[in-house]
Amino acid sequence: MKKRILAGLLTAVMSMSLVACGSSASNTAASDSASSDTAASAAEESADSDVAYIQDKGTLIVGITDFAPMDYKDDNGEWIGFDADVARKVAESLDVDVEFVEIDWDNKILELENKSIDVVWNGMTLTPEVTSAMETTNAYCNNAQVVVVNADVADDYQDVDSLADLSVAVESGSAGEAAANENGLNAIAVKSQSDAVMEVAAGTSDACIIDLLMAGAMVGEGTSYPDLTHTVELTTEEYGIGCRKGSDLAAYINEQLKALYDDGTLEEIGTEYGVQDAIVAQ
Repeated sequence: MKKRILAGLLTAVMSMSLVACGSSASNTAASDSASSDTAASAAEESADSDVAYIQDKGTLIVGITDFAPMDYKDDNGEWIGFDADVARKVAESLDVDVEFVEIDWDNKILELENKSIDVVWNGMTLTPEVTSAMETTNAYCNNAQVVVVNADVADDYQDVDSLADLSVAVESGSAGEAAANENGLNAIAVKSQSDAVMEVAAGTSDACIIDLLMAGAMVGEGTSYPDLTHTVELTTEEYGIGCRKGSDLAAYINEQLKALYDDGTLEEIGTEYGVQDAIVAQ
């Protein structure tokens, strides 16, 4: 009898031990699975984050064109300008280097999508095309599209109707080209806004359409083109910064622009390049 009781007790103890082992194994497997899921989720989040991607590679690549006073080269061949200097501040906040790459303005969206650049930061007008294809920041500068002509004939071109018979140079894919087309002008596409100004200076085009901020820096007394001036203002608009669609970089730049506005840095940089009155409050 005692043997039967003892055998029964041993069987019960072994059963309980097996249940406990099974439970421990199950808990361990569940814990491992949860850890794996968390790691995978973190990796996926990092892969989706442009901010993390830029910090990992250590460089913020900025797509630009030669466009004073926003982005242009100094006598040493270094990129300077309002946009270039602010982009450097944002790169510093990310603790990465900054690299400026000249792009074909027509291909700016493709350059972003291919990750040839991380951001388009070049006095870019916030058009419907831009805002639908990119993740854009808040507006940071006001602007307009203006007509540039030789100063000695400026009085003849003070409204849109007077421009009807002129050949008008415009940057391909720009807000200036859009303004020319909207007003039925004879537009001639060139590579950049600076090229458009040179067309007028050389006499190969009667006029050009460029950004007001650029006109203020490039034409008129005390500039490289003292014999040119701007007349008709065709549009009013705002500048924004373009990132890949869905990118978290746009929100990050918004935060940095606000901080730079609040501490007076944007105004300080703007004053250096003569655009302080165009800065939009953040």
